[in-house]
Amino acid sequence: MAGSPTARRRRLSIELKKLRETSALTCAQVGAGLDWSGSKVNRMETGSGRIQPSDIDALCRFYGTSDEVREFLKALARDSKTRGWWQVHGSGVPEWFNIYIGLEQDASTFRQYQCELLPGLMQTPQYTRELHTTGAVMAAQDIDRAVRVRMERQGLLTKDGAPDAWFIVSEAALRHVIGDRSLMRDQLERLLESTQLPNVTLQVLSFDSGNYPPTGAFTMLGFPDQEDPDIVYRDGITDAMYLEGEHHIREYTRAFDSLRAAALSPQRTSQFVKTVIKEYAK
Repeated sequence: MAGSPTARRRRLSIELKKLRETSALTCAQVGAGLDWSGSKVNRMETGSGRIQPSDIDALCRFYGTSDEVREFLKALARDSKTRGWWQVHGSGVPEWFNIYIGLEQDASTFRQYQCELLPGLMQTPQYTRELHTTGAVMAAQDIDRAVRVRMERQGLLTKDGAPDAWFIVSEAALRHVIGDRSLMRDQLERLLESTQLPNVTLQVLSFDSGNYPPTGAFTMLGFPDQEDPDIVYRDGITDAMYLEGEHHIREYTRAFDSLRAAALSPQRTSQFVKTVIKEYAK
């Protein structure tokens, strides 16, 4: 069973939708059979509504599931109500980003392309603080919380069972001075340190890499259980987009593979980053 509350909630939604589709029923038909609204069934299947143990019992009786399936679903519903470690930081983590962190905690593969900023899982506290401070509307204490959360998230790369993580970063992100040159020098040193981890691969997409798919930053998360489909994450200033389904996964996988082919090799990337570090030292 997946570890984080977010992943459990997502798995529960997937399993409930699977039961309905196996029964060849619509949400409206299930709702009518249980004296519920069809929208309630839809909310349960999309993870946008609270699910009570009594709801699980009712659905399992309706679908005629085994006792084992019913107890499994009830356990998912119960465990999905627990709070993740990142949620104790309150307003330091936007509600829409809470969902992503929960999914990130259970990922077994991690593919990320960054075109403007360096990856959050490789950032120094100073770099992160500058990003949150510049033009920020956050209170100082919320900025402190946001920095702490990002630093704690970095434990993802070194924990037992850490995901296979592959990062592609545009040269622009290396040359975009956040803070000052000294801060950037330290940040790029931290970038190189991260590549020493056996599960981490870094490639730089240099300015002379030629043609490659025009796309903004995105992250692809894969999960160890085949029942949990891959997901693509894209964020903005005030919200985020989560894309699932074979079409989205296929197209973003194709884009990532094209970016990977155009970028410098991991070995050349290390040399390239060292060269930029020397430039910042002047």
